[in-house]
Amino acid sequence: MTTSQQAGKFGSLWKSKKKTNEATAPDSTFRNDEKLDIEHVSDTSLDPADASQPARRRREAPPLVRDLGSEERAHLEMVLVKKIDLRLLPMLIVMYLMNYLDRNNIAAARLAGLEEELELTGTEYLTCVSILFVGYILMQVPSNLFMNKIGKPSLYLPTCMVIWGVISAATAAAENFGGLLAIRFFLGFVEAAYFPGCLFFLSSWYTRKELGFRTAILYSGSLLSGAFSGLITAGITGGMDGKRGLRAWRWLFIVEGVITIVIAFAAYFVLPNFPRTTTWLTEDERQLAIWRLDEDIGEDDWTGSHNQTFWNGMKLAFQDIKMWNLMVILFCFVASGTVTNLFPTIVGTLGYTNIVSLLLTVPPYVLGVITTFLNSWHADRTGERYFHITLPLYFAVIAFIIAAATIKTGPRYLAMMLMIPGVYTGYVVALAWISNTLPRPPAKRAAALAAINAVSNASSIYASYMYPESAGPRYVAAMCVNCVTAFIAIVAATVLRFTLVHLNKKLDRGEVVEGAVAVGEAVPGEAARKGFRFVL
Repeated sequence: MTTSQQAGKFGSLWKSKKKTNEATAPDSTFRNDEKLDIEHVSDTSLDPADASQPARRRREAPPLVRDLGSEERAHLEMVLVKKIDLRLLPMLIVMYLMNYLDRNNIAAARLAGLEEELELTGTEYLTCVSILFVGYILMQVPSNLFMNKIGKPSLYLPTCMVIWGVISAATAAAENFGGLLAIRFFLGFVEAAYFPGCLFFLSSWYTRKELGFRTAILYSGSLLSGAFSGLITAGITGGMDGKRGLRAWRWLFIVEGVITIVIAFAAYFVLPNFPRTTTWLTEDERQLAIWRLDEDIGEDDWTGSHNQTFWNGMKLAFQDIKMWNLMVILFCFVASGTVTNLFPTIVGTLGYTNIVSLLLTVPPYVLGVITTFLNSWHADRTGERYFHITLPLYFAVIAFIIAAATIKTGPRYLAMMLMIPGVYTGYVVALAWISNTLPRPPAKRAAALAAINAVSNASSIYASYMYPESAGPRYVAAMCVNCVTAFIAIVAATVLRFTLVHLNKKLDRGEVVEGAVAVGEAVPGEAARKGFRFVL
């Protein structure tokens, strides 16, 4: 069935249900966000004893949703989710592919003559790799809070992409260490808006049980960029080196920067906003899109920019101990994964030509995409997070030990094949665990996602210095550090799981837990019947 046919069937079912409602309650449907927020509220949830406090309102389902049978509701929701998937995911994946490609193509450019032509020392080159993450870290929290405040990701994200595309293309004009350093800093500053913004964006459209696999689909853009980077650089190095007097590395930045700008302009016409502020859904679809998120967590999500204060979101996030635990987990994941920042250089130590080395970087990323999809799909299907996060890390630990222990080509390439799947297979599930564990309010979720992603990427500032060419081919110090951080991530995930089990037991006993909606206070749905429970 095509998307248009699905939409037509969706509309016809809603239309028939609407006629039934109009016959019994002609004024019960609503046509805008204000009515949605006001009319479907139970008076019993208001506390007259404390008028100064914003009441936690127990909203009732809009009639068009409430009167649906369970099978009819499930079918309509399935059609809606497919429509959201087709609208959001393809563009977000392509945008993230270019985001990661523009950020990390300096590693491939090293094999295409950058270091030689700019006469960079080993330390200067590594500094240019690291400096990007300084700007990247500084901008993430303000950017996410700003996007949440304005409620217009369809404008904000593509605009940031146009700017970083221009900066990336301008890298081709660098003539010395200072110029390259400045360009890399500002590139990181602008690129910081995208990934944490996308994580928050997805969590505003999908329920907790849907989020893990969609996060994996998004992150596949970065893994695919690793594969494409090697292929593109190999093609440019073999076919464009010296064209119009420019070395291959300059053509690499020009080509990828221009592609980024073109995709960004296309994104203006494709990306939606949040469910409440979007215009591409019908009114009936929008009601269901908003309500199903309310049911999932027990509270309304993004209701208006006036509710999305910067400082309150940061305060709530930083006061929650679970955010700091998640920060340790993600920091250690990214620290272990910094091997990808210089992956072409590491593969190059196998002793093959530059073009062959670039081609050999492709299979590990392809394997990473496959294992990431399968693991995330199963995590969403089972509703489990901890084992889907920690089990892949054991393979990463094994890979780092092999890489540090031998100089034989076969075992070392096997280790390289396991490194990327070992780290990133569980990483994307850990990203989804953030929104699962800190779901509401959206300002808190936005601040937590950005802060965790910013701090986790701090490891990229120092990690590049662990891979000087003199340390090859085993890179013992780097592999040992990666092994230790992977193990710490396992320990931190174990601590968080025990914490969440304890909090769920408190909720079972009817005790109050910060950030959780109690039985009877939530909007109708599972959260109302059973109360909120943290995903383990």
